[in-house]
Amino acid sequence: MAVNAQFVRPSWRCLRCSNCRLPSLYWSSRAFQTTTASKIEATVETENATPEPPLLQRPLDPNTVATPRLERRLPRTTRQQPIGSRRRRAALRTSANIPFEQLPYQCFQEARKILLADREDKLKQIEEERRRIAKVQATPAEKCGEEYVKKGRLVRMQKYLEHLKILADINDPVIKKRFEDGDGDMTRPIYRFLADRRWRQQRRLILMQRVNQMHVVPDVVPSLDPTAEVRLAWGRRITQPGEIVNSRVSEEPPRLNVQVFDQGERLVSIAVVDPDVPNVETDGFDSRCHFLAVNVPISPTSTAIPLSKPPGDAHIVKSWLPPHAQKGSPYHRLVIFIIQQQEGKILEPKEMEKYTNKHNDFNMTSVIGHLRSKAIGVHLFRTIWDESMADVMQRAGIEGANIELKRKKPEKLPYKKKDGERYR
Repeated sequence: MAVNAQFVRPSWRCLRCSNCRLPSLYWSSRAFQTTTASKIEATVETENATPEPPLLQRPLDPNTVATPRLERRLPRTTRQQPIGSRRRRAALRTSANIPFEQLPYQCFQEARKILLADREDKLKQIEEERRRIAKVQATPAEKCGEEYVKKGRLVRMQKYLEHLKILADINDPVIKKRFEDGDGDMTRPIYRFLADRRWRQQRRLILMQRVNQMHVVPDVVPSLDPTAEVRLAWGRRITQPGEIVNSRVSEEPPRLNVQVFDQGERLVSIAVVDPDVPNVETDGFDSRCHFLAVNVPISPTSTAIPLSKPPGDAHIVKSWLPPHAQKGSPYHRLVIFIIQQQEGKILEPKEMEKYTNKHNDFNMTSVIGHLRSKAIGVHLFRTIWDESMADVMQRAGIEGANIELKRKKPEKLPYKKKDGERYR
């Protein structure tokens, strides 16, 4: 018997449609089954489960906060900063607790196998380079030519060894994850390399822009090439380069965080200079030293330096003088220099007192020349006359709070009467 095509096509469409209503026979058969439908089971489990507290009432975790409101609330409640990017924190909050290196992605695991094979090759090169260095160290200087030839060769081989250590870990995703989470060990070359690269790509550009924009070069020093990151803070508030700081805040010594990116401990000197002290007699500006300390130890893992009490055997040549500006004077630039001392040389505080005893005649270039070194770090902030400056100057015993500086009006040029015939 022939089947009507017009009847078959609508029926076929109905069978293929997943959203169509099932016949009533299905519901009648479901009533006689002893097992429960999966949707009904899920509904019952959800109803019996304990409800989760609202998002704002949950304990804050720096690894999982993913909204701007919670990010602002986290430092106030736990005194911690969010870890990693917002996208990463949102992914951790909504995904299962799977170790990063065991993520079930085939492409990811295959890529890790290639990276592990490359790392094994780099480790073999590192062992070979170490054997070469040991061989050169055991060779007498006469066979190498001169002593300076041997030292130069060892320095080049050591640099190449450090380069190989970086290449062995630069592509490891676990290393990058730990670095982004803030768990990097600064004793390892790879983490110092990543921190240095991030600083040079972001914060160093802003620092050098402020230094050049406010003419620290050449007003204070002829040139600057910072290689260490310097952060300035009063309490928990970090001061950005060139920011204007209230006089009540800057009355107390700040706290520095100096991060170097090469291995080893070294001694540095810290100087704070104000190159904008007005001189009415010469109609110009002088420089004044606000702080000077020598023999301050720093390393990649020891970075905190409170200027009220520097760590180690540091000597304070001149204690903190509160920054001040007289009424009517332009803003004052307070420049902080981190100067690396010669290796193994400990400075005597009496040697540096001759630079601080001069009233408003502090020359930063002469100090760097005396140390026979260079500035490896720099930071700056500004101060202006505000409502609390007079009280700060009075408490510090600084004179001049009742003096107001005014700009000298330029003298008018004599009027020269022009010939009237030119206008006829």
